[in-house]
Amino acid sequence: MLRVLAVDDEEPALGELLYLLRADPRVRSAEGAGDATAALRRIGRALETGPDGDEAVDVVFLDIHMPGLTGLDVARLLAGFARPPLVVFVTAHEGFALQAFDLKAVDYVLKPVRRERLAEAVRRVHDLVHATAVPAVPAAPEQIPVELGGVTRFVSVDDIAYVEAHGDYARLHTDHGSHLVRIPLSTLEERWAARGFVRIHRSHLVALARIDELRLDGGATSVRIGDTDLAVSRRHARDLRDLLMRRAGG
Repeated sequence: MLRVLAVDDEEPALGELLYLLRADPRVRSAEGAGDATAALRRIGRALETGPDGDEAVDVVFLDIHMPGLTGLDVARLLAGFARPPLVVFVTAHEGFALQAFDLKAVDYVLKPVRRERLAEAVRRVHDLVHATAVPAVPAAPEQIPVELGGVTRFVSVDDIAYVEAHGDYARLHTDHGSHLVRIPLSTLEERWAARGFVRIHRSHLVALARIDELRLDGGATSVRIGDTDLAVSRRHARDLRDLLMRRAGG
C-alpha cells in the first residue's frame, strides 16, 4: 500500500485531497504539508531512512502555485536524488503539462479534483511502485473506444499522432485515419500528459514522440507530424522547443 505526501498551501484544498486519498484502499497513509519547505523537510526524512524505513514516502501529490518554492521547483529538486518519490501534480492550471512531462511526473490532475480521476492517478502510482513485486507482464496499451457506423472500435493511444479540438469533441488522428470522440481536448491533455502528449495550441494536442520537425519562420513556430503541419502558439513555443532539444540531447 502507498505512503503519500500531499502538498497544498490552501487548507481546504489540502483537506479535501487528503480525505479522498485516505478513502482509497491502495493508500496506507496520507500526510499533508502546507508549503514546499515543510514538504522538503518531510521528504528529506524519507530519503534518509530509505524506501523501507518508517518515514518512507512513495509519492508526492504536489500543487504547483505555492508561495516561495513552487511545486515545479520541488519536483526539480527531487529529480536530483537517486531514488526520489514519484510525483503527481494537482493544479488548477492547464498550462504546466509540458513542464510536468519534462519532470517525469506520473500524472497531472486538474482541480477541482474528481474522485474517479484521483483514483486513476493512484492506480498509475500503485502500478509503478509495485511493478517489481510481480512477474513482468507486458502491459496492454491504453485504448479509447470510437464509434463507426454503429460499430465500436478500440484505438490504441500509442497509434494517435495528434488530437484536434472540435468544441466538446476531439478528433483523433492516426496513421490510418481519424476518429471523432465526445471528449474535450482539455480532458485528454490531463489524462495523457504522462504518456507524452503535450498541448501546442488551444486546438491541438500532439504526441511528442511523433514530432518529425520543429520549424521557425518569421517569428511563427510550427511542427511537422508526418505530412501535416501544425501551428504552435506563442504561449507554448518556447517550452516545446526547449523540451524537444533536451530530448534530442539525451
